[in-house]
Amino acid sequence: MKQKLSGSVVRSDLKLSDGRTISYYDSKQIDRTAIDSRDEAAQPGIGHLRLDALVNEWVVVASHRQHRIFLPPKELCPLCPTTAEKKTEIPDSNYEVVVFENRAPALRSPASNWALPSITGIDTPDADAAGACEVVCYTADHNTSFAKLSIQQIRTVLEAWKDRTAELSKLPYIAHIFPFENRGEEVGVTLSHPHGQIYAYSFLPPRIEQMLGAAAAHLKRTGRVLLDDVIAREVKDKERVIAQNDEWIAFVPYAARYPFEIHLAPKRSVADFTQLDDAQSQLFPPIAKEILARLDGVFGIEMAYIASWHQAPVRSGRDSMRLHWQIVSVRRQPGKLKYLSGSESGMGAFIMDLAPEQSAQQLRDVEL
Repeated sequence: MKQKLSGSVVRSDLKLSDGRTISYYDSKQIDRTAIDSRDEAAQPGIGHLRLDALVNEWVVVASHRQHRIFLPPKELCPLCPTTAEKKTEIPDSNYEVVVFENRAPALRSPASNWALPSITGIDTPDADAAGACEVVCYTADHNTSFAKLSIQQIRTVLEAWKDRTAELSKLPYIAHIFPFENRGEEVGVTLSHPHGQIYAYSFLPPRIEQMLGAAAAHLKRTGRVLLDDVIAREVKDKERVIAQNDEWIAFVPYAARYPFEIHLAPKRSVADFTQLDDAQSQLFPPIAKEILARLDGVFGIEMAYIASWHQAPVRSGRDSMRLHWQIVSVRRQPGKLKYLSGSESGMGAFIMDLAPEQSAQQLRDVEL
Protein backbone atom coordinates (compact mmCIF):
# COMPACT_ATOMS: atom_id res chain seq x y z
CA MET A 1 0.00 0.00 0.00
CA LYS A 2 1.27 3.48 -0.91
CA GLN A 3 0.38 6.87 0.54
CA LYS A 4 1.55 10.31 -0.57
CA LEU A 5 2.75 12.60 2.22
CA SER A 6 3.87 16.22 2.25
CA GLY A 7 7.37 17.12 1.08
CA SER A 8 6.97 14.79 -1.95
CA VAL A 9 7.52 11.79 0.32
CA VAL A 10 5.71 8.50 -0.35
CA ARG A 11 5.09 5.82 2.27
CA SER A 12 5.00 2.17 1.15
CA ASP A 13 3.74 -0.46 3.61
CA LEU A 14 4.78 -4.10 3.44
CA LYS A 15 4.74 -7.03 5.85
CA LEU A 16 7.69 -8.71 7.55
CA SER A 17 7.74 -12.50 7.89
CA ASP A 18 6.37 -12.41 11.45
CA GLY A 19 3.44 -10.13 10.53
CA ARG A 20 4.88 -6.78 11.60
CA THR A 21 4.41 -3.85 9.22
CA ILE A 22 7.45 -2.15 7.71
CA SER A 23 6.96 1.32 6.20
CA TYR A 24 9.39 2.72 3.64
CA TYR A 25 9.54 6.52 3.26
CA ASP A 26 10.96 7.68 -0.08
CA SER A 27 11.46 11.11 -1.62
CA LYS A 28 12.20 9.55 -5.02
CA GLN A 29 9.95 7.37 -7.17
CA ILE A 30 10.66 3.74 -6.34
CA ASP A 31 8.65 0.51 -6.13
CA ARG A 32 9.00 -1.33 -2.85
CA THR A 33 8.24 -5.03 -3.35
CA ALA A 34 11.04 -6.85 -1.49
CA ILE A 35 9.75 -9.87 0.44
CA ASP A 36 11.05 -10.81 3.88
CA SER A 37 12.27 -14.37 3.29
CA ARG A 38 13.35 -15.05 6.86
CA ASP A 39 11.66 -17.86 8.76
CA GLU A 40 8.58 -16.71 10.62
CA ALA A 41 9.35 -16.02 14.28
CA ALA A 42 6.89 -15.94 17.16
CA GLN A 43 6.15 -12.49 18.53
CA PRO A 44 6.99 -11.95 22.23
CA GLY A 45 4.16 -11.75 24.73
CA ILE A 46 2.93 -8.45 26.05
CA GLY A 47 4.49 -7.04 29.23
CA HIS A 48 2.52 -5.40 32.01
CA LEU A 49 2.16 -2.12 33.88
CA ARG A 50 2.61 -1.87 37.63
CA LEU A 51 1.81 1.20 39.70
CA ASP A 52 4.47 2.64 41.99
CA ALA A 53 2.00 3.76 44.63
CA LEU A 54 4.54 5.98 46.42
CA VAL A 55 4.54 8.42 43.49
CA ASN A 56 1.52 7.22 41.44
CA GLU A 57 3.70 6.42 38.42
CA TRP A 58 3.32 3.50 36.02
CA VAL A 59 6.31 1.19 35.55
CA VAL A 60 6.57 -1.08 32.49
CA VAL A 61 7.69 -4.65 33.23
CA ALA A 62 8.91 -6.29 30.00
CA SER A 63 11.17 -9.21 30.92
CA HIS A 64 11.22 -10.55 27.35
CA ARG A 65 13.59 -7.68 26.44
CA GLN A 66 16.47 -9.23 28.43
CA HIS A 67 17.73 -11.14 25.40
CA ARG A 68 17.55 -8.45 22.71
CA ILE A 69 20.56 -7.94 20.47
CA PHE A 70 23.43 -5.89 21.95
CA LEU A 71 26.03 -3.92 19.94
CA PRO A 72 26.54 -6.35 17.05
CA PRO A 73 29.40 -5.72 14.58
CA LYS A 74 28.52 -3.93 11.34
CA GLU A 75 28.46 -7.18 9.35
CA LEU A 76 25.66 -8.45 11.64
CA CYS A 77 23.71 -5.19 12.00
CA PRO A 78 19.94 -5.89 11.78
CA LEU A 79 19.21 -2.31 10.60
CA CYS A 80 21.36 -2.43 7.47
CA PRO A 81 19.70 -3.45 4.18
CA THR A 82 19.40 -7.14 3.33
CA THR A 83 22.16 -8.63 1.16
CA ALA A 84 22.74 -12.04 -0.41
CA GLU A 85 24.86 -12.95 2.62
CA LYS A 86 22.71 -11.42 5.37
CA LYS A 87 18.97 -11.12 5.97
CA THR A 88 18.00 -8.21 8.21
CA GLU A 89 14.93 -6.39 9.51
CA ILE A 90 14.86 -4.46 6.22
CA PRO A 91 14.21 -6.89 3.33
CA ASP A 92 15.13 -4.42 0.57
CA SER A 93 18.68 -3.95 -0.72
CA ASN A 94 18.57 -0.21 -0.04
CA TYR A 95 16.30 2.33 1.59
CA GLU A 96 15.94 6.00 2.42
CA VAL A 97 14.01 5.90 5.73
CA VAL A 98 12.12 2.96 7.22
CA VAL A 99 9.92 2.46 10.26
CA PHE A 100 8.86 -0.86 11.78
CA GLU A 101 7.65 -2.24 15.11
CA ASN A 102 10.43 -3.17 17.52
CA ARG A 103 11.13 -6.89 17.54
CA ALA A 104 11.22 -6.87 21.36
CA PRO A 105 8.80 -4.07 22.27
CA ALA A 106 8.27 -2.81 25.81
CA LEU A 107 4.76 -1.77 24.74
CA ARG A 108 2.49 -3.37 22.17
CA SER A 109 -1.12 -3.67 20.98
CA PRO A 110 -3.46 -4.94 23.74
CA ALA A 111 -6.74 -6.82 23.60
CA SER A 112 -9.62 -4.84 22.15
CA ASN A 113 -11.30 -4.31 25.53
CA TRP A 114 -8.16 -2.87 27.19
CA ALA A 115 -8.47 0.06 29.59
CA LEU A 116 -5.94 1.73 31.88
CA PRO A 117 -6.95 0.96 35.49
CA SER A 118 -8.03 3.78 37.76
CA ILE A 119 -5.38 4.58 40.37
CA THR A 120 -6.53 3.34 43.78
CA GLY A 121 -3.27 3.23 45.75
CA ILE A 122 -1.56 -0.07 46.48
CA ASP A 123 -4.66 -1.98 45.34
CA THR A 124 -4.38 -0.65 41.78
CA PRO A 125 -4.44 -3.71 39.49
CA ASP A 126 -1.73 -4.46 36.94
CA ALA A 127 -2.57 -4.00 33.27
CA ASP A 128 -1.17 -5.17 29.97
CA ALA A 129 1.58 -2.82 28.75
CA ALA A 130 -0.47 -1.30 25.95
CA GLY A 131 1.19 0.97 23.44
CA ALA A 132 3.66 0.78 20.57
CA CYS A 133 7.44 0.76 20.16
CA GLU A 134 8.76 1.53 16.69
CA VAL A 135 12.25 1.78 15.20
CA VAL A 136 13.00 4.66 12.82
CA CYS A 137 16.04 3.97 10.61
CA TYR A 138 17.36 7.30 9.35
CA THR A 139 19.49 5.93 6.52
CA ALA A 140 20.87 2.74 5.01
CA ASP A 141 24.42 4.02 5.63
CA HIS A 142 25.70 2.34 8.79
CA ASN A 143 28.68 4.69 9.16
CA THR A 144 27.00 8.09 9.28
CA SER A 145 24.90 10.05 11.78
CA PHE A 146 21.79 12.25 11.82
CA ALA A 147 23.93 15.41 11.69
CA LYS A 148 25.62 14.23 8.49
CA LEU A 149 22.44 13.38 6.59
CA SER A 150 21.51 15.49 3.59
CA ILE A 151 18.84 18.18 3.86
CA GLN A 152 16.44 15.96 1.87
CA GLN A 153 17.16 12.92 4.03
CA ILE A 154 16.37 14.83 7.23
CA ARG A 155 13.16 16.12 5.62
CA THR A 156 12.19 12.51 4.90
CA VAL A 157 12.86 11.58 8.53
CA LEU A 158 10.69 14.51 9.61
CA GLU A 159 7.88 13.33 7.34
CA ALA A 160 8.14 9.89 8.95
CA TRP A 161 7.85 11.44 12.44
CA LYS A 162 4.83 13.46 11.30
CA ASP A 163 3.18 10.44 9.69
CA ARG A 164 3.76 8.09 12.62
CA THR A 165 2.38 10.69 15.05
CA ALA A 166 -0.76 10.96 12.92
CA GLU A 167 -1.18 7.18 12.59
CA LEU A 168 -0.48 6.28 16.22
CA SER A 169 -2.81 9.05 17.41
CA LYS A 170 -5.70 7.14 15.83
CA LEU A 171 -5.27 4.21 18.23
CA PRO A 172 -7.81 4.52 21.07
CA TYR A 173 -5.37 3.31 23.75
CA ILE A 174 -2.56 5.77 22.93
CA ALA A 175 -2.21 8.76 25.27
CA HIS A 176 1.21 10.17 24.31
CA ILE A 177 3.73 9.80 21.47
CA PHE A 178 7.46 10.21 22.08
CA PRO A 179 9.99 10.13 19.21
CA PHE A 180 13.60 10.08 20.43
CA GLU A 181 17.16 9.12 19.60
CA ASN A 182 19.96 7.81 21.79
CA ARG A 183 23.43 8.20 20.26
CA GLY A 184 26.53 6.72 21.79
CA GLU A 185 27.31 3.81 24.10
CA GLU A 186 27.61 6.32 26.96
CA VAL A 187 23.80 6.70 26.94
CA GLY A 188 23.03 2.99 26.54
CA VAL A 189 22.78 2.52 22.78
CA THR A 190 22.51 -1.16 21.82
CA LEU A 191 22.69 -0.70 18.02
CA SER A 192 25.17 1.73 16.45
CA HIS A 193 23.30 2.12 13.12
CA PRO A 194 21.83 5.67 12.83
CA HIS A 195 18.29 5.29 14.11
CA GLY A 196 15.76 6.55 16.59
CA GLN A 197 12.66 5.15 18.21
CA ILE A 198 9.05 6.07 18.86
CA TYR A 199 7.35 5.07 22.10
CA ALA A 200 3.59 5.51 22.10
CA TYR A 201 2.33 5.24 25.68
CA SER A 202 -1.11 4.30 26.99
CA PHE A 203 -0.52 6.64 29.93
CA LEU A 204 1.08 10.03 30.42
CA PRO A 205 4.76 9.61 31.41
CA PRO A 206 5.81 11.51 34.57
CA ARG A 207 7.84 14.10 32.67
CA ILE A 208 4.87 14.93 30.46
CA GLU A 209 2.52 15.19 33.43
CA GLN A 210 4.92 17.72 34.99
CA MET A 211 5.22 19.71 31.79
CA LEU A 212 1.48 19.58 31.21
CA GLY A 213 0.79 20.84 34.73
CA ALA A 214 3.20 23.77 34.34
CA ALA A 215 1.84 24.66 30.88
CA ALA A 216 -1.80 24.48 32.00
CA ALA A 217 -1.13 26.63 35.08
CA HIS A 218 0.69 29.25 32.99
CA LEU A 219 -2.14 29.38 30.46
CA LYS A 220 -4.73 29.78 33.22
CA ARG A 221 -2.72 32.48 34.97
CA THR A 222 -1.65 34.53 31.94
CA GLY A 223 -3.79 33.43 28.99
CA ARG A 224 -0.54 32.70 27.10
CA VAL A 225 1.31 29.56 26.04
CA LEU A 226 4.29 28.80 28.28
CA LEU A 227 6.74 27.79 25.54
CA ASP A 228 5.89 30.98 23.62
CA ASP A 229 6.90 33.01 26.67
CA VAL A 230 10.05 30.92 27.19
CA ILE A 231 11.10 31.64 23.60
CA ALA A 232 10.29 35.35 24.00
CA ARG A 233 12.65 35.49 27.01
CA GLU A 234 15.43 33.78 25.03
CA VAL A 235 14.99 36.24 22.15
CA LYS A 236 15.10 39.15 24.61
CA ASP A 237 18.15 37.85 26.52
CA LYS A 238 20.01 36.75 23.34
CA GLU A 239 22.95 35.20 25.23
CA ARG A 240 21.63 31.63 25.22
CA VAL A 241 20.42 31.56 21.58
CA ILE A 242 22.80 29.49 19.42
CA ALA A 243 21.01 29.38 16.03
CA GLN A 244 17.80 30.48 14.34
CA ASN A 245 16.10 30.91 10.98
CA ASP A 246 12.73 32.26 9.89
CA GLU A 247 10.81 29.35 11.45
CA TRP A 248 12.95 27.77 14.20
CA ILE A 249 15.04 28.90 17.16
CA ALA A 250 17.67 26.91 19.08
CA PHE A 251 18.89 27.85 22.54
CA VAL A 252 20.45 26.54 25.72
CA PRO A 253 17.62 26.64 28.28
CA TYR A 254 17.80 29.10 31.18
CA ALA A 255 17.89 26.25 33.72
CA ALA A 256 19.80 23.59 31.75
CA ARG A 257 20.37 20.32 33.60
CA TYR A 258 23.24 18.93 31.52
CA PRO A 259 26.69 20.29 30.52
CA PHE A 260 25.44 20.66 26.96
CA GLU A 261 21.72 20.97 26.38
CA ILE A 262 19.98 22.41 23.32
CA HIS A 263 16.27 23.09 22.83
CA LEU A 264 14.91 23.64 19.32
CA ALA A 265 11.38 24.98 18.82
CA PRO A 266 9.21 26.37 16.03
CA LYS A 267 8.78 30.14 16.30
CA ARG A 268 5.13 29.66 15.30
CA SER A 269 4.20 27.15 17.97
CA VAL A 270 2.25 23.97 17.21
CA ALA A 271 0.84 21.27 19.48
CA ASP A 272 2.48 18.33 17.73
CA PHE A 273 4.16 17.10 14.54
CA THR A 274 0.88 16.87 12.64
CA GLN A 275 0.46 20.67 12.78
CA LEU A 276 3.80 21.58 11.17
CA ASP A 277 3.21 23.29 7.83
CA ASP A 278 5.41 23.15 4.74
CA ALA A 279 7.41 26.28 5.59
CA GLN A 280 8.28 24.93 9.04
CA SER A 281 9.09 21.49 7.65
CA GLN A 282 11.31 22.96 4.92
CA LEU A 283 13.42 24.96 7.37
CA PHE A 284 13.82 22.25 10.01
CA PRO A 285 16.61 20.21 8.30
CA PRO A 286 19.21 23.01 7.96
CA ILE A 287 18.93 24.14 11.57
CA ALA A 288 18.88 20.55 12.82
CA LYS A 289 22.15 19.91 10.96
CA GLU A 290 23.65 23.11 12.35
CA ILE A 291 22.92 22.53 16.02
CA LEU A 292 24.12 18.91 15.94
CA ALA A 293 27.26 19.97 14.08
CA ARG A 294 27.85 22.60 16.77
CA LEU A 295 27.41 19.95 19.46
CA ASP A 296 29.96 17.66 17.78
CA GLY A 297 32.28 20.62 17.22
CA VAL A 298 32.63 21.66 20.87
CA PHE A 299 35.35 19.08 21.55
CA GLY A 300 35.89 17.88 17.98
CA ILE A 301 34.36 14.47 18.72
CA GLU A 302 30.96 12.88 18.18
CA MET A 303 29.01 13.73 21.31
CA ALA A 304 26.81 11.12 22.93
CA TYR A 305 23.32 12.54 23.32
CA ILE A 306 19.66 11.87 23.97
CA ALA A 307 17.40 13.80 21.58
CA SER A 308 13.79 13.87 22.83
CA TRP A 309 10.78 15.30 21.03
CA HIS A 310 8.18 16.77 23.37
CA GLN A 311 4.69 17.40 22.04
CA ALA A 312 1.15 17.67 23.34
CA PRO A 313 -0.54 14.46 24.47
CA VAL A 314 -2.98 12.90 22.02
CA ARG A 315 -6.13 13.81 23.93
CA SER A 316 -5.22 16.47 26.49
CA GLY A 317 -3.23 19.67 26.90
CA ARG A 318 -3.40 20.61 23.24
CA ASP A 319 -4.17 24.22 24.07
CA SER A 320 -1.08 24.60 26.27
CA MET A 321 1.62 22.04 25.36
CA ARG A 322 3.86 22.73 22.37
CA LEU A 323 6.19 20.74 20.12
CA HIS A 324 9.93 21.15 20.69
CA TRP A 325 13.17 19.12 20.60
CA GLN A 326 15.39 18.70 23.66
CA ILE A 327 18.92 17.43 23.05
CA VAL A 328 21.10 16.67 26.07
CA SER A 329 24.67 15.38 26.22
CA VAL A 330 26.36 13.77 29.21
CA ARG A 331 29.80 14.78 27.88
CA ARG A 332 31.26 17.61 30.01
CA GLN A 333 34.87 17.46 28.82
CA PRO A 334 36.90 15.21 26.49
CA GLY A 335 37.23 11.95 28.37
CA LYS A 336 34.81 13.01 31.12
CA LEU A 337 31.10 12.31 31.49
CA LYS A 338 28.50 13.73 33.80
CA TYR A 339 27.27 11.00 36.12
CA LEU A 340 24.11 11.68 38.05
CA SER A 341 24.79 12.46 41.70
CA GLY A 342 22.76 11.28 44.68
CA SER A 343 20.77 14.51 44.58
CA GLU A 344 20.04 14.04 40.88
CA SER A 345 19.32 10.30 40.86
CA GLY A 346 17.64 10.11 44.25
CA MET A 347 15.77 13.41 44.37
CA GLY A 348 15.64 14.60 40.77
CA ALA A 349 17.27 17.87 41.91
CA PHE A 350 19.92 18.70 39.31
CA ILE A 351 23.16 20.59 39.98
CA MET A 352 24.95 22.36 37.10
CA ASP A 353 28.71 22.98 37.26
CA LEU A 354 28.62 25.01 34.03
CA ALA A 355 26.42 28.07 33.56
CA PRO A 356 24.04 27.72 30.58
CA GLU A 357 25.40 30.99 29.19
CA GLN A 358 28.89 29.46 29.13
CA SER A 359 27.86 26.35 27.23
CA ALA A 360 25.81 28.49 24.81
CA GLN A 361 28.95 30.54 24.08
CA GLN A 362 30.98 27.38 23.47
CA LEU A 363 28.34 26.16 21.01
CA ARG A 364 28.23 29.50 19.20
CA ASP A 365 32.03 29.60 18.97
CA VAL A 366 32.19 26.36 16.94
CA GLU A 367 33.36 27.11 13.40
CA LEU A 368 31.21 25.24 10.88
